[in-house]
Amino acid sequence: MDLKVPINIVEEFSEDDEVHATGLLDMASGDITRVEYEDYDVGIEGLPCEREDYEFSVGILRNRGKEVEFRVDVNKTTGQYAVSVNELLEIKTRAAALFAAGPN
Repeated sequence: MDLKVPINIVEEFSEDDEVHATGLLDMASGDITRVEYEDYDVGIEGLPCEREDYEFSVGILRNRGKEVEFRVDVNKTTGQYAVSVNELLEIKTRAAALFAAGPN
């Protein structure tokens, strides 16, 4: 089964700065593809993870006004985004419980 879900990505920096992006999370492999940055030009500024003040990246999966936040790993050599196997299992568990509850 090929299940890719849209997510938001927030790149956090030490000076209260953020870069926002969207992407597709592959729920089978944990790979994140089609990352598109909002108001950020990678060609000019480089990858956000290459900045000296880069701290971490967070993913957000949203459905009907509810959300699940999770850690996103960034390979600084390739620029590839992904979530670990353990994190992916946690996302699936939390998302199933949260989204199965239905709207408030």
